[in-house]
Amino acid sequence: MRTILLTGASGQVGWELRRTLATLGRVVAPDRDELDLSQPESITLAVRHIKPDLIVNPAAYTAVDKAESEQTLTYTVNAEAPSVFAREAARLGITLVHFSTDYVFDGRKKTAYIESDQTSPLGVYGASKLDGEKAVMESGAQHLILRTSWVYGMRGKNFLLTMQRLAREREELGVVNDQFGAPTWSRSIAEATAQILAMWLSPGTSEDNRRQLSGTYHLSCAGRTSWHYFAAAIMSNMQTAGAHTARLNPITTADYPTPAKRPANSVLSNEKLQQAFGIFMPAWEDALRLCLA
Repeated sequence: MRTILLTGASGQVGWELRRTLATLGRVVAPDRDELDLSQPESITLAVRHIKPDLIVNPAAYTAVDKAESEQTLTYTVNAEAPSVFAREAARLGITLVHFSTDYVFDGRKKTAYIESDQTSPLGVYGASKLDGEKAVMESGAQHLILRTSWVYGMRGKNFLLTMQRLAREREELGVVNDQFGAPTWSRSIAEATAQILAMWLSPGTSEDNRRQLSGTYHLSCAGRTSWHYFAAAIMSNMQTAGAHTARLNPITTADYPTPAKRPANSVLSNEKLQQAFGIFMPAWEDALRLCLA
């Protein structure tokens, strides 16, 4: 049976991937004692012990604001660790699936970003993730880099769970209304990834096909909204269930300063993904309804 090495299995995306990838092989998901991305030498040891046929790496340092003051750790996890995985994948002649972020862009573009657009991260988190992308691309390993955005789910730390908590605790709540993107359910990411890999690993997909398909893809839910409207949709669901929620006020980015700058536009085009793999991501509103149900 095919062995799949999965990192970050306790995280939002990793937890879902552990389930969706189970139909494609034996998923091995080491805990931090066995595989610590802050200790790159442990990556080499783990890969050589497990001898995987595929590596899937959703794990990352994602504390965007904290990254500004923890730069060494951020770059170790987000740039050096993917480099080691890629080097090991190239040595084994296997594929690496690596997840990245909309934060590689500066958000100044008015329309949806495509994969070939100029990258220009605004902070340490985005810069470290971009360095990780470059290391994977330069490794010579067959790879799929999947950029996603505004990830949420029913576990971990994310905007959905934070809004649900604050809506219950406060009478009034201000949420930024001048940053735009597409909220993306962690399960939508995991399901799409499994579909991509089912095609990628199919006996009907040749090595030439895989070489042609190897590269970077955007993978986020469809549509566009602001953080404020996303919060309003979350609270509307709570109100339908009979819960009291805070009064929601729109504010600007300037009203809510943070250590790290955020892109004003994080909308990613999925057109390349659709053309290559025939996958159409759900509208963010539909995915949110499914998640909350």
